[in-house]
Amino acid sequence: MTTRFEVWAPSAGRVEVEAGGVRHPMDASPSGWWRADVADASHGTDYGFVLDGADEVLPDPRSPWQPGGVHGLSRVYDHDRFAWTDQHWHGRPLPGSVLYEMHVGTFTPEGTFDAAAERLDHLVALGVDAVEILPVASFPGNHGWGYDGVHLWAPHEPYGGPDALKRFVDAAHARGLAVILDVVYNHLGPDGNRLAAYGPYFTGTHPTPWGDAVNFDQEGSEEVRAFVVENALMWLRDHHFDGLRLDAVHAITDLGAVHVLEELAGAVAGLSAHLGRDLFLIAESDLNDPRLVTSREAGGYGLDAQWSDDFHHALHAALTGERQGYYCDFGDLETLKKALTNVFVHDGTWSTYRGRRHGRPVNVVKTPAHRFVGFLQNHDQIGNRAAGDRLGAVLAAAGAPPGLLKVGAALLLLAPFTPMLFMGEEWGASTPWCYFTDHQDPELGRAVSEGRRREFARHGWTGGVPDPQAVDTVRRSVLDWTEPGRPHHRDLLEWHRALIALRRSRPELNDPRLTGTTVETGGDGARWLIMRRGPIRVAANLGDAPVLLPVSAAEAPPPRLLLGSDPAIRLDTGATGDSGTAALELPAASAAVLG
Repeated sequence: MTTRFEVWAPSAGRVEVEAGGVRHPMDASPSGWWRADVADASHGTDYGFVLDGADEVLPDPRSPWQPGGVHGLSRVYDHDRFAWTDQHWHGRPLPGSVLYEMHVGTFTPEGTFDAAAERLDHLVALGVDAVEILPVASFPGNHGWGYDGVHLWAPHEPYGGPDALKRFVDAAHARGLAVILDVVYNHLGPDGNRLAAYGPYFTGTHPTPWGDAVNFDQEGSEEVRAFVVENALMWLRDHHFDGLRLDAVHAITDLGAVHVLEELAGAVAGLSAHLGRDLFLIAESDLNDPRLVTSREAGGYGLDAQWSDDFHHALHAALTGERQGYYCDFGDLETLKKALTNVFVHDGTWSTYRGRRHGRPVNVVKTPAHRFVGFLQNHDQIGNRAAGDRLGAVLAAAGAPPGLLKVGAALLLLAPFTPMLFMGEEWGASTPWCYFTDHQDPELGRAVSEGRRREFARHGWTGGVPDPQAVDTVRRSVLDWTEPGRPHHRDLLEWHRALIALRRSRPELNDPRLTGTTVETGGDGARWLIMRRGPIRVAANLGDAPVLLPVSAAEAPPPRLLLGSDPAIRLDTGATGDSGTAALELPAASAAVLG
């Protein structure tokens, strides 16, 4: 069998491909691409490229398989060899979906794609529609978050490599679950990153926290843009992913007339039409700029959704009372009301944390609610805390009642946005989720460990900071799958299942109109609110004392209690009298759903 090898190396005077231990000269084209057809090279053949007669053999920038890690040779991979069983899968539209964020390496003790696939029935029973997995592009060492990936085309080998990833996606589709992949196009990890040896993949014109920026708009950028766009299409086409989550797009600088995100959105829309399968793009951005999810026809980038940090901050601060860092701009229930009805709290308003105005308004009349992903916990909001403490631990440390976890879940899962849970959140996992790395370069590993300690010391943290390089740090972060069967955890799990089932059963809870949600708060320091979505009302008491709330009983049929987080919740509709009101009694830290 003959295999064609190709690589873009515009500055090289001579390029060879070493395949199976034998070097073969490559032919150059004016575009900077080099090509060679090599006989007896096929699936499983190890190869690399040699630039200008150097002794070192470099891995392929588009390597599909890195069995020896980021520093090893690349390996030929034939995508057509895999026997897919999802031929009748046409995708899952993002509107109406509930997402579930998962880190493959800590989702199970084994930390592999195959082990994660064995737990998918839990997600089906929970009621979620799509699994969003943290980055799997090959990164240094065995374990890590994945955001320092180096080989963007090669699934991480310690997770199982390309075939195991396909088995995971195939198994998810067999269960009706869509799969979303988190991809990182704003930077690459330093350890094993050899792209600069091949061409102008980076530029010093735009500095970033990680060094030179990815070159999206300077000389030579056309092929760099193509590298990213084609990488995205590869994951969707060859690994059958249903969507991509684009990490920190605010860190992508592109001053061209057509932003690379807009170009990417157009390419994905074209692939979706070609495959006859729903595909979507979700952005993470701290810009509070609705142009990301505004259609291309209306002058936006045309992405399908973006994460809503303001909703998280408003809900987290209201539940926990935390005001440090960016939480200083949040906390009162009027702020949460604005997040629920207007999406962005900072929509051109003053941000004390930033010391300037921030954001721009969402057009709530024209923008569908599902274009914003809401969450109460995620990998960043947990893992970027010094000890990786989840919300349950934060509430316990503050002496807050555990019932607030149910309150938060109700406001998250019945809000107008596309909701997302972080793995283990559904049962109140007691395991932390820490920041961990496995850098093989000792100096880099030491710098990461010391830098994290300095960072939290600078912010006044006096507790211990787990060493990211310590094996125990990642082990502590692995989910404990015995917990869902224990009474407290099982009760919280059933609450999440009930909320998701209710969301699925009532069309009002998937109404795409942001204007269809209204919120009433107590005012004067009261700690309750009522979120109304059509005839559905979510009443939440975030305070530490019971409250008695009047609820209109004039509608036909009169309101009834659909769900309650506490058995002491009472809805009295028997003594409405001439007022046409019912009385809803909410204990401290409880939530009720009326309909």
